[in-house]
Amino acid sequence: MTKNYGLIGAAGYIAPRHMKAIRETSGILKTAYDLNDSIGIMDSFFPDASFFTEFEQFEADVYSRRTDGERVDYIGICSPNYLHKAHMGFALRAGADAICEKPLVLNPSEIDELAALEKETGHRINSILQLRLHPAILALKDKIAQSGPDRIHDVDLGYFTSRGSWYYASWKGYEHKSGGIATNIGVHFYDMLSFIFGPLKSSVVHYRAADASAGYLEFQQARVRWVLSINRAHLPAQTPEGQTTYRSITVDDEEVEFSGGFTDLHTASYHGILGGNGFGLDAVRPSIELVSSIRSAAIEPRKGERHPDLAKVINT
Repeated sequence: MTKNYGLIGAAGYIAPRHMKAIRETSGILKTAYDLNDSIGIMDSFFPDASFFTEFEQFEADVYSRRTDGERVDYIGICSPNYLHKAHMGFALRAGADAICEKPLVLNPSEIDELAALEKETGHRINSILQLRLHPAILALKDKIAQSGPDRIHDVDLGYFTSRGSWYYASWKGYEHKSGGIATNIGVHFYDMLSFIFGPLKSSVVHYRAADASAGYLEFQQARVRWVLSINRAHLPAQTPEGQTTYRSITVDDEEVEFSGGFTDLHTASYHGILGGNGFGLDAVRPSIELVSSIRSAAIEPRKGERHPDLAKVINT
């Protein structure tokens, strides 16, 4: 049966992946909203969809469609992080299920509030956790499982993605809106790590600033040294010339290559949601608890093992 969709944050970077997923799962985008009206991309997917730059108009349009054949079944949410909770609340109260980008929320208490709203409305929240569907990550998860439950693996995670001054002027540069580097950029890595290596046992923060963060994690089956940065000056020496992004994840000194294969992961996520196998609130709770604790934890630079690339971050 064809499903109807609404989309919040339709002019954003990630929204086209949702439009593509809706189309490739035989859905119809009925209505969309964004403050920004640079939204010509919609013509490539759903040229007949309604579009609004005022949320009140979008809200009225969603409610006006609550008739057979027009009812909005799902609302995709690609808005700034700090607005996710409010937009998911709207979706559920409007009689739709929500499909929300990560981080789902900024604080664990918000998950509890959303769980109560799910119960109240009878509708469901689904989170996009596409790394859990990546073939390379699934293969690694199987490999770790086959190594036995008592094997503890050594993992290094380094992610350097250069951002200009625009980043700090946007909502992403304000911790109360984005959650900071570890939340905005790192949350999907932390979710991936718990998905593969089991529950988190402990966390230490070695460094925390507006442009970088680093620490040490222990999961049930892994010891993880991690560092994240958006500062071009922090790029490791081994970064290929001309590139402004460097990512490396090693498990027991073996590089995990999963840079490719991302194109269809949103579509795979939508297939899972439509089949009743989406990732709900319980799935996202561990990563939200972790990023929340990273924001407030005491800095302990000498506790636990430090990522080898952290030295450059600190000394730059």
